Amino acid sequence: MADSVAQSPLKLMALQLLLWHSALWTGQEAAPLGSAGDLPLPQSFLLKCSEQSRKIQAEAVELQEKLCTTYKLCHPEELALLGHSLGIPWAPLSSCSSQALELTGCLSQLHAGLFLYKGLLQALEGISPALSPTVDKLQLDVANFATTIWQQMEDLGMASALQPTQVTMPNFTSAFQRRAGGVLIASHLQSFLELAYRALRYLTEP
Repeated sequence: MADSVAQSPLKLMALQLLLWHSALWTGQEAAPLGSAGDLPLPQSFLLKCSEQSRKIQAEAVELQEKLCTTYKLCHPEELALLGHSLGIPWAPLSSCSSQALELTGCLSQLHAGLFLYKGLLQALEGISPALSPTVDKLQLDVANFATTIWQQMEDLGMASALQPTQVTMPNFTSAFQRRAGGVLIASHLQSFLELAYRALRYLTEP
């Protein structure tokens, strides 16, 4: 009974944190996309982004499934409080979902977000011998996607507007933290890519 009482505040905090993050992403997804105010992006760029996004999402799902099967870490929402305490950041995409949608800002945030997830995946080094190849593959494909965004920005003469961002990466001190972090990072990455592709598809429309 005492254990149940002691755990209740933690469960409540985890639920509150999960609801806050859900509201954040739901708000971004629900906000109607406004005018990009620029020429549309080429369809070839959207096609390449779509292929890269699908590949990364499939690999993220594979990582989650392996973590679930092997370590019984199956529910990202149950790890929300741990993710907060570990300092796992979220990549913002406000410039891609607000009514003030603007091409340069959106592409800059996409590029910065992909580099953030590349760093987070790198922080999972040593997660386990069985999972390391999947994490390495994810890291490489996320970096390639970031390069695609960068090249498009260069083609549009926007690369000089890109400002480097400094983000503190989590310091995982145990195998469990890396594995729990892997579940959360894979989940966050999928949400990021879903919203990113929606914005890119809009920006390619004439």
